Amino acid sequence: MLEIKNLSVGYGAITALHGISLSVTAGSIVTLIGSNGAGKTTTLKTISGLLKPKAGEIIYDGKNISGLPPHEIVARGLSHVPEGRMIFANLTVLENLQMGAYLVRDKKIARRELEFVFATFPRLQEREAQVAGTLSGGEQQMLAIGRALMSQPKFLMLDEPSLGLAPLLVKTIFEKIVEINRERGLTILLVEQNANRALEVSSFGYVLETGNITLSGDSASLRQNPEVKSAYLGG
Repeated sequence: MLEIKNLSVGYGAITALHGISLSVTAGSIVTLIGSNGAGKTTTLKTISGLLKPKAGEIIYDGKNISGLPPHEIVARGLSHVPEGRMIFANLTVLENLQMGAYLVRDKKIARRELEFVFATFPRLQEREAQVAGTLSGGEQQMLAIGRALMSQPKFLMLDEPSLGLAPLLVKTIFEKIVEINRERGLTILLVEQNANRALEVSSFGYVLETGNITLSGDSASLRQNPEVKSAYLGG
């Protein structure tokens, strides 16, 4: 469903991605793990059109989307939940979710998506009139994911969904990621520093180091890889 070919991205004279290649099959959860500054967020921003590649191709659903503006990429069914959640803090929960459906013209479809989000995250329905900036960190993460789901995505990118959350909420968020994947058949590309959790819920993984893919394979094998254990799994 997604194939990246020899993607290079830079910030001025600094190259952040050095010709990386990866693929994500339809219906799967694939994870991209690595340390801070490895290029994980840069990868997602480039896929979603927030950054322009220096070279390479991003093939999504059979078409090259490299260089397309973000709103056109969203319209093609690809949604991005950014690092740090980036909710609209001064709007209510409901207003944030409605913003996620700004490209959905059919009100019945928008209502159906809202019902799915509320069924997935009942806490959001309880707080739909609450100003989003007053939510807890975990609730804000639920809202960020819910807002992305409102656009009817076929492909969902999640950037550090567990960042700053208490262990119990981390467990809940990852359970919801798996639930969304199973119930919707939604393809997910997961960027996560919590490598152990990410490899538990994904079927395939890539290790990104200083802008290069250094390892890849099925997630179960990566969890047993001595290099991955030493660098990312605390052992």
